[in-house]
Amino acid sequence: MPRSLRALDARSLAAVSAAVVACERCPRLRAYCLRIAREKKRAFRDQIYWGRPVPGFGDPRARLLIVGLAPAAHGGNRTGRVFTGDSSGSWLYEALHAGAGFRRPVFAHGAEARLPDGTLLIASYHPSRQNTNTGRLTRRMWDAVFRRAREVLDAGPA
Repeated sequence: MPRSLRALDARSLAAVSAAVVACERCPRLRAYCLRIAREKKRAFRDQIYWGRPVPGFGDPRARLLIVGLAPAAHGGNRTGRVFTGDSSGSWLYEALHAGAGFRRPVFAHGAEARLPDGTLLIASYHPSRQNTNTGRLTRRMWDAVFRRAREVLDAGPA
């Protein structure tokens, strides 16, 4: 993890979260999330949707960072928490619990790249229903990413 992130405290993490929620740099995505929050999925029609960018959560000193991609339509866009409320969270938490594993780079599932500060980025397809039901992402592929992350963490600092 970059040194600048290691030094984050609760106040600065709260500031990052507030900035994420207030972000309007992608008007098309914001409009989409608001539309989904208005129209809702029938199964969640009685719920109030979050409908805004979703901030992260977790230990600011963690050695593993998992980034979800927008828009998390009926999961994070509904609940206001990443990887929560849809099948992507089920895949993620199951992999983490089972111990399977605990941007400039070209994106491909399982691709690795070193960021300028030395941080290793390991990419994965999103565990959306579309990707998992079509076989674009299988549990074996998903688990392999977390096994690799575990190997890197166990090897210690880069």
